[in-house]
Amino acid sequence: MAAERDSQAAASRSAAASATAPAPIDRAKVEVRRSARRSRTVSAYREGDRTIVLIPARMSHSEEQRWVAQMLDKLAAQESRRMLGDDALEAKARELSRAYLGGRAVPGNVRWVTNQNTRWGSCTPSERTIRLSHRLQGMPEYVIDYVLLHELAHLLVPDHGPRFWALLDGYPRTERARGYLEGVASAARLPHVPGQGSDCGAD
Repeated sequence: MAAERDSQAAASRSAAASATAPAPIDRAKVEVRRSARRSRTVSAYREGDRTIVLIPARMSHSEEQRWVAQMLDKLAAQESRRMLGDDALEAKARELSRAYLGGRAVPGNVRWVTNQNTRWGSCTPSERTIRLSHRLQGMPEYVIDYVLLHELAHLLVPDHGPRFWALLDGYPRTERARGYLEGVASAARLPHVPGQGSDCGAD
């Protein structure tokens, strides 16, 4: 009986881990780009649902395979560390509010949702709730931080007017994050460009 309970507990732990683990990188969607300007460095990043690996042009095929495998493992580890639960996401939002909005934007609830496929985030100022699309999971940390700040700013200013954008002036990666999201939206042919919607949210 004890062995059976241990087996069930292990299965439950495994299921819980699987539920929170990031989706594995699809190696069929890996694009290797060679550059003559690169002498030794190798880098990788996500571009929509693809993974881009940048390598020196002179690299041999065997070296390419070895480095691609290493960079995919590194990306997967980074994305795993970036995965935030709802509680951690709310703590991150409060931290960003203190750092960039003087602590004035105080969310009541912040959580991931899976039903936002055309918007990156949304908020309901009257309820002080913020929701982030699960599609952001695995994107660079500065992008997630930007979307959180975008929604936090909506707790103070509901529209996308000059007062709203002035609130984001203190975040140094606003334009970079917007460019990243616009690129992802364009690649996925989404109907909305981030930050251009008429309703409240980074759509």
